[in-house]
This record gives sequence, C-alpha cells and structure tokens, in this order.
Amino acid sequence: MLTHEDVPGAKTYGMKVADQPVLAIDRVRYEGEPVALIAADDPETARQAAKLIEVDYEVLEPVTDMGTALEPGTRPVHEGGNLVRHVKIRHGDMDRAREQAEVVVTGDYELGMQDQAFLGPESGLAIPADDGGVELYVASQWLHKDLEQLAPCLGLPPEKVRLTLAGVGGAFGGREDLSVHVHACMLALALGRPVKMVYNRYESFFGHVHRHPARMRFEHGATRDGRLVYVKARLLLDGGAYASTSPVVVANASYFAAGAYEVPHAEIDGIAVFTNNPPCGAMRGFGAVQSTYGCESNMDRLAAALGMDPLELRSRNAMTTGTVLPTGQAVDGPAPVRELLRSVGDAPLPAEAGDRADPRTLPGGTGNTTRPQDVRRGVGYAVGVEAIGYSGGVDDISTARVTLSEVAGEPQVAIHTAAAECGQGVTTVQAQIACTELGVSDVVVLPADTRIGDAGSASASRMTWMSSGAVQGACRRVAEEVLSRAAHETGRSATDLALRGGAVADRVTGERLVPLARLLRSAPVEHEYEYHHRPTEAIDPETGQGKAHIAFAFCVHRAVVDVDPELGLVRVVELAVAQDVGKAMNPTAVEGQIEGGSVQGLGLALMEEIQVDEQGKVRNPSFTDYLIPTIADVPPMPITMFEIPHPESPYGLNGVGEPPTLSSTPAILNALRDATGLDLPRAPVGPGDIALAFGAR
Repeated sequence: MLTHEDVPGAKTYGMKVADQPVLAIDRVRYEGEPVALIAADDPETARQAAKLIEVDYEVLEPVTDMGTALEPGTRPVHEGGNLVRHVKIRHGDMDRAREQAEVVVTGDYELGMQDQAFLGPESGLAIPADDGGVELYVASQWLHKDLEQLAPCLGLPPEKVRLTLAGVGGAFGGREDLSVHVHACMLALALGRPVKMVYNRYESFFGHVHRHPARMRFEHGATRDGRLVYVKARLLLDGGAYASTSPVVVANASYFAAGAYEVPHAEIDGIAVFTNNPPCGAMRGFGAVQSTYGCESNMDRLAAALGMDPLELRSRNAMTTGTVLPTGQAVDGPAPVRELLRSVGDAPLPAEAGDRADPRTLPGGTGNTTRPQDVRRGVGYAVGVEAIGYSGGVDDISTARVTLSEVAGEPQVAIHTAAAECGQGVTTVQAQIACTELGVSDVVVLPADTRIGDAGSASASRMTWMSSGAVQGACRRVAEEVLSRAAHETGRSATDLALRGGAVADRVTGERLVPLARLLRSAPVEHEYEYHHRPTEAIDPETGQGKAHIAFAFCVHRAVVDVDPELGLVRVVELAVAQDVGKAMNPTAVEGQIEGGSVQGLGLALMEEIQVDEQGKVRNPSFTDYLIPTIADVPPMPITMFEIPHPESPYGLNGVGEPPTLSSTPAILNALRDATGLDLPRAPVGPGDIALAFGAR
C-alpha cells in the first residue's frame, strides 16, 4: 500500500495551479479523491485488499452551493478562500448605454454539470525503465503537459519520464488533467514491475473533471427597432474542489458572454469558485457553452419584448469582420454570421405530424403515450462564437518532424508529432498534408510521444490548425532539400522542379525526371519544424481589454421540436446547422465533428446532468442513471458548411470541433420555449420541468 508519504517528489499537481494532491494528505475535499494505492496480480485481490484499509475521518460540513461559496462565514475549501478567479470586462460607457436603451430585459439561467461521457474510461500502463525512469502508455489530450506535472511528482528529471499516447476512446476535455498517470508510475517504480491501471465506468465518473455548472444573469438593452445597446452579464461557475482549468474556463465564458453580436457597451463579470463538489475543468466549448446558453436565451426574451422575430433580431445585430469585441479586439478574420443565419432560416421546415402520425415520430416514441392532437411544435435559433487556439497571451506551439526515405525501393514519409488523436481525425489530416506537399502516397504517422517537441493540447479546436502548420512547414523544408538534390543531378534550377507521384518532375510539363527513391538511397531527408501562431495578449485585470485571440469560429443552429406539454415529452424533429469551417480538409470528418458536437449539445439540453446532493455525493455515476443520447434521440441534421478560408491558417482551414456544442443547446431550449410558452430557465430540461410548469400555468 502507498499513501501520500510514499510520493517520491512533489505532493501536488495541477493544470494551472498545483493544488491537487497525488494522494490525500490531511483532508479529502470531494467524493472520489484518492487516498491510498493498492496493487495486486489480479483486480479481485486488489479490491479485497482495499477493503482492509481503514481511514479515520473527521466529518466537516461541506460547501456544495456555489451561490454561498463566497459569503462571509462560509468555510474555505482551500486556505486562500473559495474564489478561483474573478474576470472583469468593461467596454464602453454603461451609464450612457442605459440612457439610450429603450427596452431592457433581464433573465436568470442555470446549466447543470455535464460529463464528457467518452467511450473508453481512463487507463495507463507504466513500465519501469533500466535507467531508473519510467515509460507510461496513456490516453491523453496533451502529453507534454502531463509530463510537466508528472515528472516532479515522481522526483525524476523529465528525460527519464517518457509518455506515449495509447488508444484514446474520446476525450472532450476530460483527458486534459492527470488521472492514472502518477499512481500507475508510483506503483511501477515501487514494485519494479509493469503496472496497468484501468478505471471502470463508476470510477471514471470520479476520475476526471466535468463541465462547470453555472448560474447566470443576463441583461440586454436595445432600441425599439432592435439595435443592441448594451449587455450586462454575471456568470458564476462551480469549479469544484480543485482549480484544474477553471481560471481559463471562466475567462473564456466571459470573453463571449455578449455573443456573436455588435455590442457597443458591455459589463461582464465571470466568477469561478471552489466547492466540495467534484472538480470541474475542460469540456468541449470550454466555458463558452455556458455563456452562450445564457446570452442566446436572453436574446429570445428580448425578441419577445420587442415583438420581433428572433431570427431578424439576431441578423440585425450580427457581428461582421471589423466588429469590436467587449475585450476591445476587432475581429479581423471572416465573420459570416448573417450568412449562416440566412442559411438555416431559408431551409425548409420539416413536415408537421398529422393526426395519424407514426408513434415513432411523436414525443414518447413507441410508448404510444402521446396523442398527435396534443403535440405543440416550436422552432428556435441560436448562434455560437468562440476563439480558436490558445488565448490570453499563451504562446501556441506545435512541433513536427518529417522524414522522407527510401523503403523497399519506394519513397516513404514518416511523420512524428505529439499531437493527440482523440477521434477528431488529426492523424488523417497529417497524412493528407504529406501526400499533398511531397507527392508521396506511402505515409506513416508514428505514435505520438514525448520524444518529439510539444504539440499542445487537443483542445480549443486548435489541433488541426496547429499540427497542420507544423507538418506543412516540415514537409516544405524536406521538399526544398530534395529539389536541391534533384537540381544538382539534373542540372536544372530547383524552381523549375516539383514533387509529383513519387518522383521529381518538371513543374510546367509534369514530365517525370528522377524517381524519388533514387535521390534518397544515399541518405533520407529529415526536418523538424516548430509552428507558432501570432502573439496574443492577456486581458487587463480591471477592464478586460486586450487582443486576447487569434481567430474565431461561428456556428448557427435551428432546432425544431415537438412537445407534449401535459406529459413533458419532447422530440427534437430536426437540428439544422450552418458553420464556417474555413477549409474542410476532410469533409466527412468535419461533418462528423459537427454532428458529434450538436448531439452533445442536445444531451445537455434534455438529459445529461451529474446529480450532486447537498453533501457533495454524486447520485448517478453510471450510464444507467446518467443519460446520454442514443441514435434514437438524434434527429435529421442537415449541415451546410461554409468554406471561407481563414487568411492566417494553413490551407485556410479553421477549427470545427467545439462551435456546434455552443449553439445546439440554446437552440433546442428556445424551440421548447416557443412550443410551450414556458420560461424554462434551467437546462437540462426534463419531462417534469415541462409538465409541472405547464400544469401550474
């Protein structure tokens, strides 16, 4: 058995702040916090041994309500108090804005705690190395950040801790933080034997961070003709027991609290707090999901107060290239918000359910509980905007090494990066780039590991952009050297040559001049390239002003729902999507990302929530009780991809993974409100929320 006393190095780790103990030292701050480690030759022996451990606890009153975490007299979860971060954004003149606003609406909104619900639970294999170090094969989103936290805890220099990406069964932010990493390595080093650690699904619910639950108040002021004058927002996020990425999640939520609109005046406060609830951190959308839900819900409230069509209100205020954000930064890339709104608005609506409707098409499905005449239909819209890549002054970097060699008489490209393939398709894109740049069809993408430079995290919809830039840069350096060799052999200028079909060819005529394999027999060609995007700035802590972002992505959803309000049953009939993807490097993969993000938003709208009771205990840590959408819940999803190349990215591509998650949830909620006339301020919305509110009204 190992406890905190056996941790060989630093006792704590963390993504942003090293505040999370490897093993609990003097207190347990949330249900599921690791206390001791047991290893055995088989899982059952380990389980039985764990039962023999006795822990003496002094039970304290937990802090579980984010709303009271900062009140005087509330017990501090950490010595420094319960405030993780307060982000303040002040833009324009709010006193003048209130004088100009002719219509003002205010709404309170709440979002529950969502789980990433990835397919494969946490796992790792740690193998002691002959040099006293350790090899770790692990599912991760960011190998180098794992290494940065792991090596100090093991008391080892970074070069003696080597990580290799194992199969990743989905991530969505839940694999950014450490899980089995330190524990598996500690056991392997203590025993001198390989150690495999695999969470079951119950353990997985406690073994990774979740999406922050949020309580939000939004106030929109506008002129009578529907021009936005100001937005005031207060966002409160529950960070749980440890910091994880809460400081940047609350910042991202605050950056985009005003939505994808021209807003001349804004006052935004984003607050993240510590509680004794499970730790919360990165999840697809990274804070912008919460603020988009509040903003887009209040935009429909404003449209109702103005007597204006919600789609028209959004189009009238849509941001464009040149729009100045509440942070003071002007949008200098494509911003086709009006075009995206027009696309979903002009799309034909699905047919209404008739009196003899197939029960499978009605709310309640084959349970046959809904009468067609009781069904009400609603249509809702929402717009999502978020930054692509790291923001706030963080240097974004990705490294790639490309080797072109002769293998069995044919040219072959090997690509080595630390880019985490989490199902988003970055491995395929890397191979596509090598084929395009070097004219070679045989491409091998080597396993991602820490033997190559940092690739950054598979997050912020940045991986394809950044990894593509690194691989493209390395390929072009390889091409330059190969063409230089060919120029020497053929007596031609390198500028007259090109790589095509496994050979060096005449750039104009395409005539094959020299087989690549022949040029590579003497020695392979290898180059490493480090790609950076342009610098960003940290926002001013008092005003929130600063050029914090590199690029932006936009997505619009139109949701059509059928509701039986008396029973509270809902069926999403259609979820139409329009998204600017820059350049679809792999159109099928892009569609999959848009569909996946939209379905996660549907889950957050209607069913997905980790239930935590007043004592901080998780009530539903299993897929029996934590509900996620199945294929039966997924509606037709017509997708329109706008390909407007971004001027600063490789090939003009843009990030696509997170934006669909932003707008799908509020679009569905706005459709439910349209169908029922209810406020429905909290998501997810269950049948009881609709039926009880409808009956009371």
